[in-house]
This record gives sequence, C-alpha cells and structure tokens, in this order.
Amino acid sequence: MDQKKAIVLFSGGLDSTTTLYWAKNKYTHLWALTIDYGQRHRLEVDFSQKICQRLEIPQKIFRLDLTQIGGSALTDPQVALPKLQSIEELEEGVPITYVPFRNGIFLAIAAAWGEALGVESVLCGFNVIDSPNYPDTRWPFVQAMEKAIHEGTRAAFGGLTIKIEAPLINLKKSEIIQTGLTLGADYSYSISCYAGEEIPCQQCAACLLRAQAWQEVGHEDHLLTRLKKEGKIKNK
Repeated sequence: MDQKKAIVLFSGGLDSTTTLYWAKNKYTHLWALTIDYGQRHRLEVDFSQKICQRLEIPQKIFRLDLTQIGGSALTDPQVALPKLQSIEELEEGVPITYVPFRNGIFLAIAAAWGEALGVESVLCGFNVIDSPNYPDTRWPFVQAMEKAIHEGTRAAFGGLTIKIEAPLINLKKSEIIQTGLTLGADYSYSISCYAGEEIPCQQCAACLLRAQAWQEVGHEDHLLTRLKKEGKIKNK
C-alpha cells in the first residue's frame, strides 16, 4: 500500500465520524483535527477524544475563539437557539446556526497543518442534501477553497498539492449513517445536539435531522442505546 497521509476535520458529529471511519480504510497515516471554537455544543469536543482513542487515531485539538465574531446561535449566547417540533419547521434561507465562514477558517487551519505534515488530502464531512442552506458546505465552496490552498501554499511553486475531499457531500443523512455502519462505525459517542448536552434535546435542527435519519435506516441511534444502557435516559 502506498504511504498516503490525510487530515480529517473532525467535530465529533455524525458526519465527521463517518468520514473518519471512511478515511481510516483509505489512508495509512491519518490525523484528526478538532476545532474548539467556543461553540455552544463544545461537549462534542470532549467526546471526539473518546472516538479517536478507540480508533487509535492521533488528534489535535485546535483552540480559537469565534465568539469574538458572533453572528450565530452556536457562538453568541445572546442569539437564541431555535426550538422546533418537526423537520417541516426548518427555516428558509441561511439558518441562524450558520457560523460566519466557519468551514473556510477550519479548512485554512487544516491546510496549514497539513502542509507542515506533508499530507495529500484534507477530508471533511460536508453534505448538502438534508442541510442545503449552509453556504460553506457546498461543492463550489470546496472547489474554491482547494484552489485558494493551492495558490497560497508551496504547491504554487511545485510543492505537494493538498486536495479537499468531501466524500459525503451528495448523500442524505440516512445514507451517511448506512455508509458508516457498513464500515463498522460506532456512533455512541457522536454528539450532534446544538444545545450542548449529552442527552439530545430533540428540539434543535441537528437533533431532528439525526432522529429522522436513524428512523429511515431502521436502527436505534447508537447514542440513545448507550444512554439507555447507562441509565441516563429511560427505555420507552
């Protein structure tokens, strides 16, 4: 096998967990990059460490403070997190949970670290089918960032080119889970809830989309199975 190196942008959520398992089967040298940016749901950072430890994948936790920018329900405590009853209530246009240019910032950090490590690829769990209104998860954005990375690194002078891979970008959330299950993914420590608690609030967009996806797959969410086993939530 060729010695192939990559970084996975790893939030600890469902999509990036699937991407991590996908990359583990493809790359001989793999690193996880987790960004603690002051997000409301930073519990995902703590739990991401458990996933990386289980998979024996080295992880860097990079800290920066995007609360200084604000403009999002995930980084500004003055902006209320929308509470929903159903998927149909998801807002039109760019959602209030969009963090301004977050993924552009993350990819820039990943590219800088990747250049230092000599990686060939930066992988991300971006997808647009179930969440189409985030401007920084779309394929044109990925292509634009890849071009910018090429022009702003040693690649512009013949050095190693870093590709951005988004293997899940055209998959539904249920298809992402099914892909992960095929790869043996364990989602019991994967946190999606925007409210920032281990027990899902079941009222934010992330919870509703995740619940719908597991229902479509026909399996109980691994996270809920673990929480029931630990007595943190009751069996219904």
